[in-house]
Amino acid sequence: MQSNNILSMRFDELPLCDAVLDGLQAMNFKEATPVQEQTIPVILQKRDVIACAQTGTGKTAAFILPLLHNLQSEKHNENFVNAIIMAPTRELAQQIDQQMEGFSYFTSFSSVAVYGGNDSNAWDVQRRGLQKGADVVIATPGRLLSHINLYDIDFSHVKYFILDEADRMLDMGFFDDIMQVVNRLPKDRQTIMFSATMPPKIRLLAKTIMHDPFEVKIAVSKPPENIMQTAYICYEAQKQGIIRHLFVEQESNKVIIFSGSKLKVKELFKTFRQMGLSVGEMHSDLDQVQRDHIMHEFRNNRVNILVATDIVSRGIDIDDISLIINYDVPHDAEDYVHRIGRTARASAKGMSITFVSVEEQYKFKQIEEFLEKDIYKIPMPIELGESPEYNPEKNKHFKKTFTKGKGSFQRNKIRK
Repeated sequence: MQSNNILSMRFDELPLCDAVLDGLQAMNFKEATPVQEQTIPVILQKRDVIACAQTGTGKTAAFILPLLHNLQSEKHNENFVNAIIMAPTRELAQQIDQQMEGFSYFTSFSSVAVYGGNDSNAWDVQRRGLQKGADVVIATPGRLLSHINLYDIDFSHVKYFILDEADRMLDMGFFDDIMQVVNRLPKDRQTIMFSATMPPKIRLLAKTIMHDPFEVKIAVSKPPENIMQTAYICYEAQKQGIIRHLFVEQESNKVIIFSGSKLKVKELFKTFRQMGLSVGEMHSDLDQVQRDHIMHEFRNNRVNILVATDIVSRGIDIDDISLIINYDVPHDAEDYVHRIGRTARASAKGMSITFVSVEEQYKFKQIEEFLEKDIYKIPMPIELGESPEYNPEKNKHFKKTFTKGKGSFQRNKIRK
């Protein structure tokens, strides 16, 4: 088990080939993050690695850079798939694909991103890439299996198998899909697994598909100090009123409002539309073309408010988001850090507001304990009535009910 080093290592101190270092220089990447510093040298040694690291720690580069180096510096058959990177969502697969494109600019590797969407042309591009042997396949489990079940695809030359956000893949019910892919791969391969958490099911997966893995653990980081964190202690029925109060005067530039439920996201979207505000919605009922369009409009200031499920809390890369609102309390401290970390990027200042209902108080207190601070509670506007007392211990009994509800929601989502 490795601990964080205090001094950052420069990328040119790592034993990476010139083509990879040239790509880093072109993208202005100079210093390695702790997860990159601790995993890259081990991956270069061709050892299996299991790394516990959250999104935002630079983990994508931690596996792409040594993968590109190894492919560049060894003989490999160009007519077969040499590496598979699996990710739980198409958003993450897209993000990995974009970084692969940047880092591999000075190399001759081909890659194909295999994820769902309604574009028939994309399906054909994916099929050709798989059958003709793109060097690197970046895929979501379901879409990859769809191709495998329809076509004759040869994975017998795969040397590298990488699982990103493995815990999320298991939470989404992809264990069997992962194992179907694993059973088609050569036994003699390097397996790398990144996971934000390390529950028993991840340990079991690692034991099943890995050989004597080297383990790296990077602690969940706290939000930057330049985010002003605040909260409203409220009744669930007051949340819509708070939203109207916040946006009735002035429309803020670049706001994301997160909710754990797509039903609430749709309701909020309608509320903002009725208020005449510039708003977009982002949830799993939208196809890829619709999601890409909304993100493009949001990036270019044609949509100022984005109401979203956690589908965009990981990996969204927009620097000028001024405010994050948690319409409900995130599931745990890590999700909270992911969500509010979308603001105050690139040294800017930002603000977060979390709506905490009576049922959510105990969970919110656990987040405060993780942060080792009391988050400032904004007084309730007089016109919205009195707010409940903030007494997490007294309201602790609500915790089980809430968790059960979330579990049912997750199962329903998977079944769809």
